[in-house]
Amino acid sequence: MRDLTQGSVRGHLIAMAIPITVSMLVQTLYLMVDLYFVSGIGKEAVAGVAAAGNITLLVMALTQMLGVATVSLVAQALGAKDRPRASNVFRQSMLLGAACVVATIALGVVFAPAYMRTVAADAAITQAGVMFIRCSLPGLALQFVLAVAGSVLRGAGITRPGMMVQLATVGLNIVLAPIFIAGWGTGHPLGVAGAGLATSASVAVGVLMLARYLRQLGDVVALGGGLPRPDRAILRRMLAIGLPAGGEFIIMVLLNSASYWLIRGFGAEAQAGFGIAARVMQALLMPAMAVSFAIPAIAGQNFGGRRPERVADTLKQGLAIELLLMALVVVLCQTGAAVPVAWFTSDPHAAAVAVTLLQVVSWNFFGIGIVFACSGLFQAMGNTLPALASSATRLLTFVLPALWASRRPGFQLIDVWHLSVASVFLQAIVSLALVRRQMGLRLAPLRMPTSAASEA
Repeated sequence: MRDLTQGSVRGHLIAMAIPITVSMLVQTLYLMVDLYFVSGIGKEAVAGVAAAGNITLLVMALTQMLGVATVSLVAQALGAKDRPRASNVFRQSMLLGAACVVATIALGVVFAPAYMRTVAADAAITQAGVMFIRCSLPGLALQFVLAVAGSVLRGAGITRPGMMVQLATVGLNIVLAPIFIAGWGTGHPLGVAGAGLATSASVAVGVLMLARYLRQLGDVVALGGGLPRPDRAILRRMLAIGLPAGGEFIIMVLLNSASYWLIRGFGAEAQAGFGIAARVMQALLMPAMAVSFAIPAIAGQNFGGRRPERVADTLKQGLAIELLLMALVVVLCQTGAAVPVAWFTSDPHAAAVAVTLLQVVSWNFFGIGIVFACSGLFQAMGNTLPALASSATRLLTFVLPALWASRRPGFQLIDVWHLSVASVFLQAIVSLALVRRQMGLRLAPLRMPTSAASEA
């Protein structure tokens, strides 16, 4: 275990964020690699795989629900030097993880066709998306195994095992993608289905590799054998923290789905360009997102250890790092957006959509950095409802105006991108106001003597 209640807060943030960034970039490369080889099939296949990527975001919402609750409660327990409580949280997260595996497979099989028919511009895109989703489902379900172990380790300040597993799995995916998709060496290309199968096989191998790192969990929590009996108190606490955090990602899925629906009238080129730009943005946002993933562990341990000044300093340092990273990303998008776009498409119309989107929406990133940092602190303090409320403002300030604008004469793609920028800055303002209020409410008791705080 790494004691995050001592030493430089900034140093802890950077030390944890680097391996988390590598892990997340590697995870994003799954779709990037698939998209690269799928681009040789055609723009309909690219649009289908990109639109199906929203199902991946939905699974991320569920893993976020599980991971955020586990990190928050484990970090708080370890900060208070309560290893038995941390062990119980781990066992209950395993129970929730098993339920999420079943739910992912069932929902994916049942709802994939209806989802793709809703967002796709034509039948070819729908067919490609459904095929990709169904072949990806085993890998998506296994993400919950990685989420449980990774979250407990992250709550203890340990990030290297997750990075190593992700590096190995994406390397395998890079090898398998051309074999399964294009038929290299076999002469039997599987197309879009191969993209999903390559991802599923890679994640399965990653889960097997993770077994060798489980001994490190024994230094943090008592592992035990088999699934535990439900602990209603812990499960209620986990759901109270995790459901709003998962809701944040579900809102992201709704926002992306709304964007696909809004632009479907502009054809497959527009949807393909949007999908490519979305994947590029995911990769560019990974370092800033990694900082937000480090904040709950650091601030959570200090919250559990009754160190309010270090909790506040974690937010301050996190915001500074986030804004610096976002400034660099904005410069990259303004000056070189065409470079990554060219890796995934040679269609001039799809490329033009992607480049324009990156150049306009990159101004979002300053607001996104603020939202990320605030969300991390909400998780650390064990109250994620304000983060959900902040995200919900985008449904009001982006989706409703966009739906209104789409019905007016002269509606253009650029109108969607401009509305997105405005809605993110409004969300950032709401997040700052809410985090200031929560810090006032939750940190004040930590400044009182322990006996007085318990009486209060």
